[in-house]
Amino acid sequence: MGSDWLNTWSNVFQSVGTVGAFVTGFVLLRRELKREADRTEDERRAQAAKVSAWVEMYRRTDGTRELALHVHNASDMPIYEVDLPLPVPVGEDPETEFIGLVPPGQTIRRPAPRAWLTSYTEPEPVEIEFQDSMGRQWRRDEQGALVRTSGQRTIEPR
Repeated sequence: MGSDWLNTWSNVFQSVGTVGAFVTGFVLLRRELKREADRTEDERRAQAAKVSAWVEMYRRTDGTRELALHVHNASDMPIYEVDLPLPVPVGEDPETEFIGLVPPGQTIRRPAPRAWLTSYTEPEPVEIEFQDSMGRQWRRDEQGALVRTSGQRTIEPR
């Protein structure tokens, strides 16, 4: 009877060990898959994270000051289909400033709407929509949040 009892407990410990090894392996696999998914998402966002847009006053070559929209592409690849959705009063049709292409490492400047001069106090971010070099659509809002979009342009250029 002593040997049967010993064999039974030995089998129980082996079973628990096997189940524990399986669970540990499964948990480690899930962690690695999550880490790989995060790494892949970081790679997808790498270029988009280097794109920004803001409104700022600048001095022109003739000495006058002008309010302008700035789009900066700090990545090493161009961005395409660049749109700056412009805020409009409720009930009016949405408008955008279409820029098109922004080459790598460059800042594009376009005149801001004259009506903005009355409320301008300091440089501030503006919303931007663009396509990265891999064809993915992105939107960065005025608070700097970057989100991948479906790729459908919702606002027609003016």
